[in-house]
Amino acid sequence: MSTEARRRAGLLPSLQGLAGQAGTALRGWPWWLQVTAIYLAARLVSAGIFMAAALHQGPNPWFPAKPDYWNFINIWDARWYAQVIAGGYPSVLPTDAAGNVQENTWAFYPLFPALAGGLSGLTGMAPAAALTLIAMLAGWGAALVVYILFRHKASHAPALWGVTFFATFPVAAVLQVPYAEPLSLLLLAAALLLVVRRQYLWAIPVVVLLCLSRPVGVPFAAMLGLLLLHRLWARFRNAASGAGTREGTHSNRDLAALAVLTGVGGAMALAWPAAAWAATGDIQAYTKTETVWRGHDLVPFKPWFDTGINLFGPVLGVLAPFIFVALFAAMLFLPPVWQIGVELRLWCACYMAYLVAFLHPQTSTFRMLLPLFPLALAAALASRSRAYRGTVVLMFLLLQIVWIVWLWAWAQLPGGGDYPP
Repeated sequence: MSTEARRRAGLLPSLQGLAGQAGTALRGWPWWLQVTAIYLAARLVSAGIFMAAALHQGPNPWFPAKPDYWNFINIWDARWYAQVIAGGYPSVLPTDAAGNVQENTWAFYPLFPALAGGLSGLTGMAPAAALTLIAMLAGWGAALVVYILFRHKASHAPALWGVTFFATFPVAAVLQVPYAEPLSLLLLAAALLLVVRRQYLWAIPVVVLLCLSRPVGVPFAAMLGLLLLHRLWARFRNAASGAGTREGTHSNRDLAALAVLTGVGGAMALAWPAAAWAATGDIQAYTKTETVWRGHDLVPFKPWFDTGINLFGPVLGVLAPFIFVALFAAMLFLPPVWQIGVELRLWCACYMAYLVAFLHPQTSTFRMLLPLFPLALAAALASRSRAYRGTVVLMFLLLQIVWIVWLWAWAQLPGGGDYPP
C-alpha cells in the first residue's frame, strides 16, 4: 500500500476519533453552554444559507441585487416593524378609492417594536439593528427556556436533542431575523414552563406580554381553560372514587390560581383587537387589517376547504381538512407525544385548532408552525438512534435551504409580488 493510501485509510478513524473527543468534551459542559453551542452552530449554518441566497438575489422592492447579509434579513415583515417604530399605528385605517382597508401596521403586535424602539432611543442604534439584536437574543433565550421546559418531561439527552430539532427546524432561520417570532417563542416557552410548574400566578405577567407579542393569546387561553377543566375533573373523579386528594392533584389554591390565569389569558387575548378598536373607532379594525393580506373577509374554517379544493379537486379537497385534523389528533396519542405531558399536548391541540379555524393556509403557514415546538421533544423521544436523530437534523437543514431560497429570497411572480415567508 502506498504512503498516500495508508494516509487515506487512517484518515477516517482519525476524524471519528476527533468527533468522539469533541462529543465527550461537549457532554462535560454545563447544560446552558451545550444549548448555547448547539443554538449558535444552527444560527451560523442559517447565516451561511442566507448569505449564499443573497448572492443570487435579483431586483426586489427593498434594495439592489446581491445585498449583504444584514440588508437581506431586514425585509418582509421586518420593514413593517421598523415602520411601527417610525410612525406608530394609524388612528384612521387607510383605504383605497373603493373604501377597502389597505395593509397597515395594526396587523403587527406592539411588544417587539416597542422594545426595539426603546433600545434604539436609549443607545442611538438604528431601528433595524435594534430589531435584529432583540430577535437574536430572544431566540437564544428561547432555546435555553425550551431546554428547561423539556427537562421537566425528559432526561438531558432527549431534551438536548429536542432543542437541536427546534434550532434546526426548516423555518428556524426566522429566529435570527427581525421578526417577532423569537420574542414570542421565548415568552411562550416561559409561560408553558410556569404552567407545567404550577406557578400560575407567576405566569400572569408572562402571559400578558405573550398576548402583546403575536396573535397566540386565543389558543393559549383555550389551553388554560381546558387544563382547568381537566384538573377539576381529576379532583371530582378522585372524590367520587373515595380516593381523596392524591399526590399530584391540584389543591383548591392551585385551582383558584389557574382560574385567575385563565381569566387573564382570555382578557388579554382580546387586548390588541380592543386597542385597535379604541384607537380607530372601528370594532373590526384588527380583523379588517389582518384579512387584507388574504384578500377576503374572515370566515372560520372556509380557507382550508378552499385551499383543499384548489390543491386536490372538489372531492378530495373537501375531505382533506378532515383527514388532516384526524391525523393530527391521532398523533397526539402516540406514545412519544403522550410523554410530553397534558399541558404541552393541550397547547399543541389548541394552537392547531386555532390555525385551522382562523388561518388562511399559504406559504406563511410553515413559519406559523414554530409554536408547536413541544413536538420537537416528542420527535427526540421517538427513537434513541443517533442515525435517526442525525437524519432528522440533516433533513431539517436541507429543508431550511429550500425555505430561504424559495420563500425568503424575492422572485417576481408572473402576476406580481412573491410568496411570503
